[in-house]
Amino acid sequence: MAEKRDYYEVLGVDKSATADQIKTAYRKLAMKWHPDRNPDNPEAKDKFSEISEAYEVLSNEEKRARYDQFGHQGINFGPGGFDFGRDFSHFQDVDLGDILGSIFGGGGGFGGFGGFGDFFGGSRRQQTDPNAPQRGEDMSIEMQIDFDEALFGSERTLELKLPEQCSHCKGTGAAEGSSRVTCKTCGGKGVVIGGGGIFQLRQTCPTCHGARTMVEKPCKHCDGTGHVRTPKKIALRIPKGVDTGSRLRLSGKGGGGLRGGPAGDLLVVINVRKSNIFEREGMMLYVDVPVSPFLAALGGDLDIPTPEGTATVRLSAGTPNGKVLRLRGKGAPDIHSGQSGDLFARIVFDVPVNLSSAQKKQLEEFEASLKLENYASQKEFKNNVKTFYAHKEVLQKNK
Repeated sequence: MAEKRDYYEVLGVDKSATADQIKTAYRKLAMKWHPDRNPDNPEAKDKFSEISEAYEVLSNEEKRARYDQFGHQGINFGPGGFDFGRDFSHFQDVDLGDILGSIFGGGGGFGGFGGFGDFFGGSRRQQTDPNAPQRGEDMSIEMQIDFDEALFGSERTLELKLPEQCSHCKGTGAAEGSSRVTCKTCGGKGVVIGGGGIFQLRQTCPTCHGARTMVEKPCKHCDGTGHVRTPKKIALRIPKGVDTGSRLRLSGKGGGGLRGGPAGDLLVVINVRKSNIFEREGMMLYVDVPVSPFLAALGGDLDIPTPEGTATVRLSAGTPNGKVLRLRGKGAPDIHSGQSGDLFARIVFDVPVNLSSAQKKQLEEFEASLKLENYASQKEFKNNVKTFYAHKEVLQKNK
């Protein structure tokens, strides 16, 4: 028999390693060497056994102390060495369910098998009574609304076909005079067990879906589902301030329950159409306002649209193209508080077109009367260009 390796060496940690460091090392190695992850590697089982034995000792404060003092002689696993048939509950502090889940592609409770206990043939779930009242399903729909509705709110009537309890079988799914019988696939357990050897896998019965019973003769009105689709009209109030992605929950307006169970909820996911005027980012609104270059040059009153109505602002003489004006409290309302954000209006010069001959002549005469000092941006631009070429000339002379 090969001499046992040092447990710290097996896990790849120092003798001063903390409990968390030991746990982390074990998790990493267990995922790497688990036999089910290495079906073609004959060494995997021995490796997994070795690291599991090392972790059982080093994760136990008392056993670790004995091992540190007396070595392997201080730990007795019996004549057969580390026993894979022993109780594995001491591994739950490292969440072996997560390790096994990563091996088999599951997650969050080991991929739907019910967690660590189910994986080893036990069960931590209590079977539900198939004849007990059952809550209806939560339903979800997407709904498009206009930009105006998102700002001001509105009232809508939804016309949907939703599952309701079948009035003929009262939600049992069984035809009149018939009843539910024990599922033959799982023998009334609600689960089926597969696999063999060390591990046994439990999963929901594919025939009865965990109900433990099945319909002997399905109801012809609902095909044994217990539900029928029924047209419904549902009033919906859209609060002001909703935006794309907002979710409105209507309690008790979803799928109908079975055997007297309550209805589920209806979730309405909002999608807002684009506006021809505004752009929105949260509570902020943005608008481009066309402005005559002459009004911007001379200054004067400018009308700016806001959700509350037209706001008139005074433009200063010489307002440049692209200038942004901020109107506080004129943006979109918050869905919760009702308070509004700000509106940003950008000045966009609207150059006149379709000029008559007389108008063109007047503009030409006016343009001829202007000097560079009348154009602040042009003046700055030309000065920058002049400086650029002057610097170029200096650089070329110094070559």
